[in-house]
Amino acid sequence: QVQLVESGGGLVQAGGSLRLTCAASGRTSSRYNMGWFRQPPGKEREFVSAISRSGGSTNYAESVKGRFTISRDNAKNTVTLQMNSLTPEDTAVYYCAADASSRDRTVRGHWNYNYWGQGTQVTVSS
Repeated sequence: QVQLVESGGGLVQAGGSLRLTCAASGRTSSRYNMGWFRQPPGKEREFVSAISRSGGSTNYAESVKGRFTISRDNAKNTVTLQMNSLTPEDTAVYYCAADASSRDRTVRGHWNYNYWGQGTQVTVSS
């Protein structure tokens, strides 16, 4: 089992940047494919980005492609989401999630993820 803790959220003006970090404890995060999801106010949780356990594959939602970058440091058991050119539409609670599949993969469906963090709030003002 792995425990996930997100950090780095906050309030930022449109056009600004934030860097979210997901710290994993328990079983080493290198055993998991990792993902970021978000839940905007009044909306359902949606996929943002994913990275395979090796770090060799990444995947992005169309709405964030070219603005967000996912990366991982398996030695430090962390996954990072660098978010640039933020807009008010990026306002949401952001969640880190771990996919325990033995395959080196990136998946978008939330049902593929076995473990979740508690979330961190990102608010982008106009």
